[in-house]
Amino acid sequence: MKVTFLGTGTSQGVPVIACECEVCRSLDFRDNRTRSSVLIEYKGVSILIDAGPDFRFQMLRERVKRIDAVLFTHAHKDHTAGLDDIRSFNFRQKSVIPIYGTQEVLNQIKQEFRYIFDDKSYPGIPQLSLNVIDDQSFNIKGLEVIPIPVMHHKMPVLGFRVGNFTYITDANDIPPLSRRDIEGTYTLVLNALQKEPHISHFTLEEAIQVSKELKIPQTYLTHISHRLGLHQKVSEEIPKGVALSYDGLQLTF
Repeated sequence: MKVTFLGTGTSQGVPVIACECEVCRSLDFRDNRTRSSVLIEYKGVSILIDAGPDFRFQMLRERVKRIDAVLFTHAHKDHTAGLDDIRSFNFRQKSVIPIYGTQEVLNQIKQEFRYIFDDKSYPGIPQLSLNVIDDQSFNIKGLEVIPIPVMHHKMPVLGFRVGNFTYITDANDIPPLSRRDIEGTYTLVLNALQKEPHISHFTLEEAIQVSKELKIPQTYLTHISHRLGLHQKVSEEIPKGVALSYDGLQLTF
């Protein structure tokens, strides 16, 4: 299995164009973070988790050739706004692409992309099939996916586990039953917005503590705000077994 970090950042904070902080001015490519998303590839199957505003740029940058399914963690725009550009893969693959999310998430997508789902369609719009998921495992072309329910303040969000890899973004609480489903994970991706307390995201310290409690051999931090600091500097502060992810990072299992 190969995992590509398409984006590891967040919309949280001052827009880069107006920011003069050291991260936004950094020449280290690892500090240039687009909105969070990953691509999982296994035995010819390519699964995308989230399609935010930077989706098209991320696909071009990583030269992604195929998408077999899109999983949505939740309905916030920084995770769904790029969905229209899936049409390029419809054209290339000559097929409808399934998208997966809770009923609430799919309802929100149907509302925001109404033209895709109207009875009166027209040529060139994205071709999608809707698949409702809950907390039960499901199968995509022979690949088992286990949803991991977490909380984003008061908002339910889904993480996903595929094999020994678990991906969780936009969370500040992992319930006991979800922690049980994560057990045995070798590689965990977990959000760590900043060092200061936040109402709906894990801080750096909190994310590290979760990794310790779950006894994860290797954790990668994502959904990183520029407020967290420079990649190189933060990397020197965090313990062994925890690392900052960056756009374009690839893991192979």
